[in-house]
Amino acid sequence: MNENDSERMMAILKHLNYKTTKNLHEADMVILNTCSIRNRAEQKVYSALGRLKKLKTDKPELIIGVGGCVAQQEGERLLKRVPHLDIVFGTHNIHCLPDLMKKVKVERNRVAVTEFVDSIEEESFAYAYAEDYSGSQSQRVKAFVAAMRGCDNFCSYCIVPYVRGREMSRKSADILQEVNRLAESNIKEVTLVGQNVNSYGNKEEDISFTGLLKAVCRVNGIERVRFMTSHPKDMSEELIELFGEEDKLCRHIHLPVQSGSNIILEKMKRGYTREDYLNKACKLKRLYPEIGITSDIIVGFPGETEAQFLETMSLIQEVEFDNIFSFKYSPRPETEAAAFDDHIPEPIKEERLDILQKMQRDITLRKNQKMVGQIVDILIEGKSKTAKGASHTANNQLMGRTSCNKAVNISGDDAYVGKIVPVRIEKASVNSLLGFIVKNREERIHVCC
Repeated sequence: MNENDSERMMAILKHLNYKTTKNLHEADMVILNTCSIRNRAEQKVYSALGRLKKLKTDKPELIIGVGGCVAQQEGERLLKRVPHLDIVFGTHNIHCLPDLMKKVKVERNRVAVTEFVDSIEEESFAYAYAEDYSGSQSQRVKAFVAAMRGCDNFCSYCIVPYVRGREMSRKSADILQEVNRLAESNIKEVTLVGQNVNSYGNKEEDISFTGLLKAVCRVNGIERVRFMTSHPKDMSEELIELFGEEDKLCRHIHLPVQSGSNIILEKMKRGYTREDYLNKACKLKRLYPEIGITSDIIVGFPGETEAQFLETMSLIQEVEFDNIFSFKYSPRPETEAAAFDDHIPEPIKEERLDILQKMQRDITLRKNQKMVGQIVDILIEGKSKTAKGASHTANNQLMGRTSCNKAVNISGDDAYVGKIVPVRIEKASVNSLLGFIVKNREERIHVCC
């Protein structure tokens, strides 16, 4: 979601004659697009702002802005806390950037705006989905497309409803118009994003989420379709079955479980049980053995006992996730869990996180090693940042992903970028796979999904 919002910001700034730079010292404006889902992410914002102070002192005309969830959460307090900060704009106020820039550059005012809007205004997306926006992505293979924003679940630990607002879905016609423009600019893969994307359309008289996915899969030029993030309670039978109906729908789902304990899930207000989750995960794996399932886990939630932590460990072992994003619980402002009085000491949270992450690394490595020798279809995305020590040397190292979202490094020419090619997996590590492109036609009959 933040990457998608950053693209919208850049599109707006392009209309104001700005262009991006990788050199911070060349910048006339710096925007931090922020996250506050965990305390550590929020603290990184203040650290980054502290590092920008000297740059502002050396270059007083530099404009510094903060957007995203920390901006929404803190508002004008950020301006008081950070004197060298010029602009603060909330999650619903990206479209206000031109006016905010004018107030800073012309009127020399420091400004903050964090007002929620009642609907997804066309104005707030107009800049981002203009033709020159999709054209600016011509060097990219994949793109994120916002299907909705906000969340109505109010899980006891989660700040999202307070900084992103209530659930609002975009019109399907607008989404499809954007996807078509992206296809025309040679984007091959789109990911529909939202804080709770599979509840898309629940409030609006429009198509369902599965209907939207079907329509996106029918856009000419788009070869792969993904979506994230899903809430387990909204994972319908219709959506599960869609993986077997749409060839373009990638065999991967990110399905956050958060805990394997029913007691903790109830305290988290997740709206499902351990058994509910396992039924859906097991059905996905039974129907589509090659599907990649990833998840989020919170350890050390208030009141979590050792036995309840072990329930989470046993769920991980049972599902055998391809990967998980795991975190220590941190209290967030305004959330119900922040007021709980049974918080877990930090050393215990650290220990549990280490144990959990070690077990998941072993599972991930074992699953990756099972792919050695297989031939899989890879969408080549561009140059690899991590490929080292390949046994087959080449002048160029490229990276692509399987349908089940595993990163694969290969040697190959840039002409492969944007193409789906069969790759034989040669080597596996925890974070990625290593392979080579299969060119022998006889070998290709063994290609698997």
